[in-house]
Amino acid sequence: MADLSSSRSVYRSFKQILHDRLLKDMLHTVRTTKQSTVWKVLVMDEITVKVMSSSCKMTEITEEGISLVENIGKSRQPLPALDAVYFIQPSQNNVESLIGDMSGKAPRYKRAFVFFSSPVPRNLLNTIKSEASVLARVAVLREVNVEFLTIDTQIMTKLWNIYLEIMARIHAIMNSVLKEFPHVRYRAPNPHAGGSDSKVTARDFVPTRLAAALWDCLMKFKATLSDFPIAETCELVIVDRRIDPVAPIMHEWTYDAMCNDLLDIDGSKYTYEVTTSSGKKERKEVLLADNDPIWMEIRDLHIADASLQLTEKMQEFGKKNEAAQLRLNNKEGQEISTKEMQKLVQALPQFQDQIDKLSLHIHKRAQIATTINDQIKKDGLNDIGKLEQDLVYGEATSKDILSMIDSKQGMSQDNKLRLLLIYAATHPDKLDTAKRLQWTKLAKLSGEDMNTITNLECLGVSLSKKQPEGFSLQFRPRKVSIRPTRKEKNQDEMGWQLSRFYPLIEDVVAELGKNGLPKEQYPYVKLPVSLVGEASVTGQPASAVPLKKPHSVRTIRYNWAAAGKISVGSASSDSGSSTNEPTITGTRIFVFIVGGMTRSELRTMRKLTAQLKREVIIGSTSLDNPQQFLQKLRSLTTIDDID
Repeated sequence: MADLSSSRSVYRSFKQILHDRLLKDMLHTVRTTKQSTVWKVLVMDEITVKVMSSSCKMTEITEEGISLVENIGKSRQPLPALDAVYFIQPSQNNVESLIGDMSGKAPRYKRAFVFFSSPVPRNLLNTIKSEASVLARVAVLREVNVEFLTIDTQIMTKLWNIYLEIMARIHAIMNSVLKEFPHVRYRAPNPHAGGSDSKVTARDFVPTRLAAALWDCLMKFKATLSDFPIAETCELVIVDRRIDPVAPIMHEWTYDAMCNDLLDIDGSKYTYEVTTSSGKKERKEVLLADNDPIWMEIRDLHIADASLQLTEKMQEFGKKNEAAQLRLNNKEGQEISTKEMQKLVQALPQFQDQIDKLSLHIHKRAQIATTINDQIKKDGLNDIGKLEQDLVYGEATSKDILSMIDSKQGMSQDNKLRLLLIYAATHPDKLDTAKRLQWTKLAKLSGEDMNTITNLECLGVSLSKKQPEGFSLQFRPRKVSIRPTRKEKNQDEMGWQLSRFYPLIEDVVAELGKNGLPKEQYPYVKLPVSLVGEASVTGQPASAVPLKKPHSVRTIRYNWAAAGKISVGSASSDSGSSTNEPTITGTRIFVFIVGGMTRSELRTMRKLTAQLKREVIIGSTSLDNPQQFLQKLRSLTTIDDID
């Protein structure tokens, strides 16, 4: 049998594959097409522009011959001398705009290279074919099947509401792009997950329905695509927010999570204020993303460790960098010698690049770490965070919450609500009428706040305290919870008291990585024949049989932290160091959470990639900070509002 490793000599991360799909397979092929114009217009819609910007830089797009980026839904000037590259969704409006651009005697562009972000419905394809003048000017008509964001190297988010068929189709598209054929597993419905009298609702079957729809799409791809894998190559598990309703509410104490919880960050964009040399104040915007090596290095550190490391970096920078040393030693009014000025000019380029990155995080007036620490002190988050952890691990009660609320008169409503939600989610069947009235009065909860707590029932939490029944010989089945108990773990990687909490999805993926995930709680959509055969021979349960690795899997080094560590005393980054790069020896693991995911869940997937030596890619309908999750929880209405 031929060794497939030669065809995949370089292991590419999830984000790199999507980057190449857009840049090389789409834009570069257009640039190298004969008789195409040197410069072209890139036309996108509201969705595809987000897809493109999450994977490619503007400089990279320009290098592929794009001189102008346009929105297909807005007014555009005719440029008949230039070709246009359309990267659009296959929607009725987009197709009508395409036809309007390229039909008639005076088309808007010379030729059109059309790339749809997902499969084109037959009726829209027929509409395009019926326009003879348009077909004559369309040089390329293809489906690139990329309609999800890559916010991080190991994260993707859906762009639409929860329509199961659409989500399944996008998942299947993703697997066709990556050439992966997964074992599909899902969280099974369980009536006892949220409390003693929980009932199975339509929400319980969301992972089941999504998994089934996804499997149908994969079977269609397998039947129609010649290069689609014959056998399973990876694993995918689908869960929903019901598995862990606490994780989105907790205060997560890493630098990344604190930034997104306490600061005004729009996606990855942070706006801050600096004072110029003339004394004027200016607002600047910066992306906290993988092109910032300092951000990549400290984002998963506890906020205290991050603050210490930033201080050490500035001190080290001041010692090693000539320009910085001169700047730091130069007091107001002090003259700089000609020799020192020469050294300053020589060191300035690397100084400016590094000081810009450092100033984002520790500048006197716009320092992120200090701003976060100030907010922690102002809100008393150390005490609140400790109480949150104690509630999760059963070491505190609702009386402790009310006592803290009484002692901290300035506590925000959101922090009060988060504490009460954590208690309600971790102590099912405890909320009776008396306690509801007590919470409303002492915590000064509004009717909307109380409804938000009640809406935890939409996530499978049984809230109401059950009334004692008369004597009965009726036996109830033993309660088996699909929501596992959160265990106390050795936090040796952090060592901070406020780092005890971890999201439950970590246990699920860890067990999946060890081939120990129970198939009763996480069944396969279809048990693979190979696993059935091996299970019958070995006598092991099917879920414990190791996944066969394809011939192309081998030991490699994969830099999932992108730019690596920055060396503050050098103009180049220490990208050659592999001490922090996980060794990938196994197949990919995909995790999808319906209902939004958290920064803590993303962080644990990065950690598990290193521990399991398998690239773990997490996806969801959204990436939410606590405020966004609270808003979603407020908007829920009925338990069965998903058909």
